Amino acid sequence: MVYTPLERDEIQLPCVTLVGMAGAGKSTLGELLARQLEWGQLDTDRYLESYYSISLQQIMDTYGLDEFLHIEEHLVSKLNLTRTVISTGGSVIYGKAAMEQLKKLGLVVLLDIDEPTFIKRVGNGENRGLAIAPGTTMRDLYNERQPLYRAAADIVVSTDKNTPEECVKQILERIDIS
Repeated sequence: MVYTPLERDEIQLPCVTLVGMAGAGKSTLGELLARQLEWGQLDTDRYLESYYSISLQQIMDTYGLDEFLHIEEHLVSKLNLTRTVISTGGSVIYGKAAMEQLKKLGLVVLLDIDEPTFIKRVGNGENRGLAIAPGTTMRDLYNERQPLYRAAADIVVSTDKNTPEECVKQILERIDIS
């Protein structure tokens, strides 16, 4: 069998990266948005799990918070994708190199939820692989990350006040992929 490379676009289409708190809908909306765009979809939490062949929580338990954040930053900063919806882990925002790479790949969309919705959806975060320092409350985590997400975002979509389908429609109306 002879390998024949597939024809590629002359201009590589950018990616769309979804960031936000745990429970904001990054994985759910990533799949829906990718389907609408007929693009690939990458969930960086699943990528880390695949890379290490263990769950996100096991990575956290094995390596600890600081090393987990380093691992996440390293792996995400090496992504080289086109025409892909990237659903990130909530802690990716701490990785400067990771965020720089995601910005190079395309638009960053903040899936925004208010604090009560975050706490309701995530609870105490147990067994979610949530990157949170010992002694930090969920409220503290929310307040620490929100300004970072907002600073990185090109687009903000509220996922606690809209259905997933409405959110996808809002994103599609605001991105230029031509």
